[in-house]
Parts: sequence; structure tokens; C-alpha cells
Amino acid sequence: MMARLTALPFFVLLMGLSALAMLVPAVHGLVMQDFNTMRVFFYGTILFGFLTLVLALATAGYDPRSVARSQLITLIASFAGLPILFAIPFYEAVGNTSFLHAWFEMVSSFTTTGATVFDGADRLTPSLHLWRATVGWLGGLLVWITAVAIFAPMNLGGFEVRAKGGVGRGVAAMFSQIGHAVDPSERLTRFAVQLTPIYIALTAVLWLGLVILGEVPYIALCHAMAVLSTSGISPIGGFYFAASGVWGEVLIFAFFIFAISRLTFSPANGLDRDGKLIRDPEVQVAIALILGATVLLYGRHFLGSIDEESTIAQAGAFEALWGTVFTVTSFLTTTGFESRHWIGAAEWSGLETPGLFLVGMALIGGGVATTAGGVKLLRVYALYRHSERELERLLHPTSVGGGGAEARRIRKQGAYVSWIFFMLFAISIAAVMLLLSLTGVQFETTMVLAVAALSTTGPLASIAAENPIAYSGIPDMAKAILAGAMVLGRLETLAIIALFNPEIWRK
Repeated sequence: MMARLTALPFFVLLMGLSALAMLVPAVHGLVMQDFNTMRVFFYGTILFGFLTLVLALATAGYDPRSVARSQLITLIASFAGLPILFAIPFYEAVGNTSFLHAWFEMVSSFTTTGATVFDGADRLTPSLHLWRATVGWLGGLLVWITAVAIFAPMNLGGFEVRAKGGVGRGVAAMFSQIGHAVDPSERLTRFAVQLTPIYIALTAVLWLGLVILGEVPYIALCHAMAVLSTSGISPIGGFYFAASGVWGEVLIFAFFIFAISRLTFSPANGLDRDGKLIRDPEVQVAIALILGATVLLYGRHFLGSIDEESTIAQAGAFEALWGTVFTVTSFLTTTGFESRHWIGAAEWSGLETPGLFLVGMALIGGGVATTAGGVKLLRVYALYRHSERELERLLHPTSVGGGGAEARRIRKQGAYVSWIFFMLFAISIAAVMLLLSLTGVQFETTMVLAVAALSTTGPLASIAAENPIAYSGIPDMAKAILAGAMVLGRLETLAIIALFNPEIWRK
């Protein structure tokens, strides 16, 4: 049975899983007596399940010339096409929205961006909020699996920084090891079997922890799925009204580590000989960034509170510190959850919190092979080590860089390809900003929206701008542009460019 399933095209398998996932809001709607949602999603399961069966029979003998190329194309088609499938029952269940809005919502959820056009938590029923969280959770699981099963052997998605077959020597080298790697289908199945139980178990642990801390089970489940997938989807608009309180934020803060380093859940990926978490460069860079941003933001608030009464300052000092640490870490992992004490920090000092810090955190992003978006911490680390080495050479021109072969490779080829990716990311931001400006969006707003979409940090629009940006208020063409930017940000520019390389088409 397993052999027959793995022989099917990857897209057909994803369609089947998507059809089964529609049972989640259907069952929840039945329990909540939301019979309209229950009926729509149950019919969706039957309809798309039957369509999956037909496609499975039609493609049973499909044998692509290059399985690796086929899977890469399928991955791009999945993030672009599956949201249409997700949007059909969602559109029917909402009833008073356009299909464009439903499709935008599903693209945002599946790419773990978390941007929403439905202002106000009461616009959607609980079952529909659960569907948004479920789609985001499935998107995060897909990223976990495909990162090590598809991107790793192709030296994509951040793996190129530490790859032996240097991308820095030419784009064609990116595909040099595909022919010598394990069969892609077998690799995909193996990592799916390994990572799916871990992903489910971590979600269940966080869910139970939030329930124990007093959160409503349905809200706790949505928040748990949002944290593991870094989608930032919340049925109540964030943590300000969460019943779990500050201790719930503390528990969620501990789970942010899974968006910072892949070593927390997947140590045996063939690229890390030293699996100690404290020695992971991504963890070290993340700690430095969090501490640096916290000191700057908290110091600014502290100086602003000097004129206030000492009792007020003492009462709000710790809350302001925690709100800063939690929010900075949340946006670094591209989750986008805001601490309930983040606004309190501004009230404590009387100063507005500059959102540009959060834009920078989201732009940097989390770890390689995690659900986080952005440039990725490993690429930032490679650029830092290269800069460090160049400064050493200014003082000692004849010195020889140490650290071993891997460290030298990161400082040279890794830094080279990281800089290329950073430039591609910057060009992508500029292109999205230009396109959004042509639709009539104000130029100041386009920067926040472009970074939010390409870094898959949708909540950035409501907190980083001087005035909160409502996705529902932008033109329809701008929504379509942002949806494309979300897919591009989720897959990364190098993966798209890789398809235009002649080397992969010769396989």
C-alpha cells in the first residue's frame, strides 16, 4: 500500500491530504452546531476526495525523467494552486465575501504568512478560524518535509551556505549531487515518516500546555498550530485577550526555538556533524539579535520613563522588558504574535515603539529548514563571518583563516551565495513595492506590505506601520500581487531561478 502511494505524483498526494483535512472544520462545525460550515466542508471532502481518486488512477503510471525536477515544480504548483482548493469551501461557508478574498486568505495561511482580509475576530465563525489555522499548520509541515527532502539535495533554501558542492562556483553546481543522491521519492517518504510525528507531538504538547494554563481548548489549538507553523493565525486577534496570560506567552516563547534552529527537531539531516544546539550558528546569531534589539528598545523606553513617577516606572519595567523580548523573538521567527505588554511598554515610557526594528527582525527571519521565512539566520551568519575575516585581513594581510574546512567554506562560498540571495531578496522587495505603487497603494505603505509578504510575516502590517494597515482596504490587484509575493517568499527566489537553469532540464 505504501509503495503504491509513494508511486503517485506528489501533487496528487497533497490533494488527498487536503481533502482529508477538510474533515477538521466539518467535525468542529458539527460539534459547535454550525451546520452550514459542517455541510460545506464535508461536501468538500467528498468532492476533492473523488477528484483525487480520479487523478490518482490517471497518473498511476507517471514516470518523470527527473523526479527531483518534478518535485520542485510540484512544490511551486502546490503553493500556487492548492489555495484554490482550500478557498472553495471557505468561500461557500463565509457566504458574504468575494472568491478573491477567500483565495488570498488561503494563500496567506498556506504560506504561513498569516495576513487576513477579515477585520475583526467575529467576522468568521470558530470553525472557519480553525480552518485557517489548519491550512497554515499543513503549510508548515510541508515546509519541514520538503526542506530536507527536496531543497537539501539541491543546495537550496539555505543549505547552499554549508554545501560542499559550492553554489558560489556557479549555479550549475547546485544540481551536481542530484544524480548521486538517494532516490527523491524514497527520501521524501522517509523524512515525512520521521518529521510528521514530531510535528504533531510538539503541537499537541503546546496545545495541552496552553489548556492547562487556562486557555479555551479551541483557541489553544489554533495558537499551538500557529506557533509551530509560524503563521501567527489567531481567532481572537492575538494574545491580548488570551486567557492563558503571561505564562501562556512564556510557554509559547519556549517553542519559538523550533523556528530558529532545525537541530531542535531534525539533527540527522546529513549536514551537521556537531549536533549540539548551543554551538549552532543560527542559535548564536538569534540570541545576539534578540539581546541587541531588546537592549535598544528597552533602553529607549527606560530613558523615556525617567520623568515618570518612580512607582509607575517600577511597576511597568518588567512588563515592558518581557513585552519587548517576546515580540522581538516572535517577529524574528516570522510568527508575528504581539505580547500583551508590547503596547504597555509604550505607555510606560510615553514613547512610541519604532516598528522599523520589527521590520528588520522579520526581514532577517529564522532558521534554515524551519517554518520561518526571511533571509534566514545562517545566511546572516555567513555574511558576518566573512566581514569578520575581512577586518582581520586589514590588520594582518598575510594571516591564514582557521576554523577548519567548513568554516572557510562558509566564509567564502557561503558568504558569496548569501550575498547573492540578499541582493535577490532586496530586488524582490523593490519589485513588489513598485507593483503595489502602480495599483494606487501609498509608497510608504508598500514597504511594510512587501516585507510582510516576502518574509511571510503578515501581522507586520498591523504593528510596524505608523497607522495599522488593513489588508481589506487595499485594491484587489494589490492583493493578487501580495499573494504572489507570499509564494515567492515561501519558496525563495533561488528555487524559482533554479528552474530556469539548463542543467536541471538535462537530467
